[in-house]
Amino acid sequence: MNAVTAVTVLALAVAQAPEPSPSAPPAPQPQASQPAPQGAPPARPSLEAQPAPQPAPAGEIITLEQALQLAAARNLDLKAAQARLRQADEISVQAWSRYLPQVNGSGTYTHNIPDAKLPAGTFGPGSPEITILAKDQLAGQVDASQVLFSPALMFGIRAASKAEDVSRLTIDNVRRDIMFGVAQVYYGVAALKQSVEVSERLLEVARRQENDARVRYQAGTIAKVGFLRAEIDRARAEQDLRRARNSYESSRIALATLLDRPVDFEVTSPPEPRLPEVLGTLEEAALRERLDLQAARRNVELQRASRNASVGRYLPNVAAFGRYQIQNAAGFTGEDHQWAAGLGLSWTLLDGGLRESQIREGNARITEAEASAASAEARVRAQVRQSILDLESARANAAKAKEQRDLAAENQRLVDVSYRAGAATAVEQADATAQLRNSEIALTTESLSAQLAAVRLLQVAGEFDPRRAQQAQPASGPAAPVGTTPSPDGAAPPAPQR
Repeated sequence: MNAVTAVTVLALAVAQAPEPSPSAPPAPQPQASQPAPQGAPPARPSLEAQPAPQPAPAGEIITLEQALQLAAARNLDLKAAQARLRQADEISVQAWSRYLPQVNGSGTYTHNIPDAKLPAGTFGPGSPEITILAKDQLAGQVDASQVLFSPALMFGIRAASKAEDVSRLTIDNVRRDIMFGVAQVYYGVAALKQSVEVSERLLEVARRQENDARVRYQAGTIAKVGFLRAEIDRARAEQDLRRARNSYESSRIALATLLDRPVDFEVTSPPEPRLPEVLGTLEEAALRERLDLQAARRNVELQRASRNASVGRYLPNVAAFGRYQIQNAAGFTGEDHQWAAGLGLSWTLLDGGLRESQIREGNARITEAEASAASAEARVRAQVRQSILDLESARANAAKAKEQRDLAAENQRLVDVSYRAGAATAVEQADATAQLRNSEIALTTESLSAQLAAVRLLQVAGEFDPRRAQQAQPASGPAAPVGTTPSPDGAAPPAPQR
């Protein structure tokens, strides 16, 4: 499942919690709060007036920058990609090995029955006895060769270099995608943590309203249904808090899996993604920086080099060779060793039309690569434009969600005042509280969507590269993640006030 979809579903699950049906009321709590004194202004039940509880952290605080650094060092998918990159680095080395000197050695032991010798004096008076075939024969040979001219190998080396570049760009693009996925999950975890804090504050509001309803019910100023409704709202708020905490823990487990570490950490509000003032410039940046697009363009050069290698097979190959042999039998020459050197020429004059077929195939591959590169450019342009539209929509939704939250908070305050004065019913108070809860969850969700839309825009524009930002950062201070806005003192800016 996509990381954005996962965290959004988790957040929406908190917002769309089913309302429990009103059943038998639970036992009243033994302690009741005292009613507010006459003339005292009622406390505003909005979340801004409620202090956020400070739970004990589960472990160290990990920032977005630290999460990306941990992923770069420990992510298992990234380690597999790095291993594939090391494999790709050997493509050109293997191609060059066929053009560099080749030296082979061999040795044999042979037991002959019988052996063969020429008696002394065979080649004239005084000539020694010569062993033609020894009974226990030992022989060794060293062969060396060096290609001097091979057009097919030359073009093949060039093609191997292009293939290495394509593989390196492709794998580096996979690395960026993995780091982008880590950033997506981190933003989701931070949003769900905010949802937990919202649910905790809403539970405090529900408990206060329940205590107020209990006091009024015991005083006989409201019907029992008002007290039951307050208890139902409190029970629902407790269930919402449990659901929010479980969603947050699930997302932390997903992030810990990407970081290959135990779930013993907390997250903090990530900095806002940094975007250029003119978003239209990202389209040209994407055509320049996108690694998959660079790989598609380099693939055109690769296919041309491969086609030229097929053309080079029409020309001859010239190589130099040398051979040295030694054995324990002198042979007819009377010497136990010998050597030879020379030049060799090979020329394929007719191969049944194989070269012509390979050239036609190479031309077709070039056409395919050119079309794929052009299609990739069009796709990148469309992705950037669509991401800009998505960002504008997400920002507009976040602004409207904040406006609706503010209105819901004010509405809840007014309904609560009216309820204390006896001018509003318990149902109206419960509806106002539910609207406040839904608007708070919607604000958290839409704010997350706006941040993820900005990060996604950086990704499709090829500007999201944490490693490049870390390399460009001077040693005097910590680096801010790519696509984030650092504060003047070098630390990450605080999250916007909700």
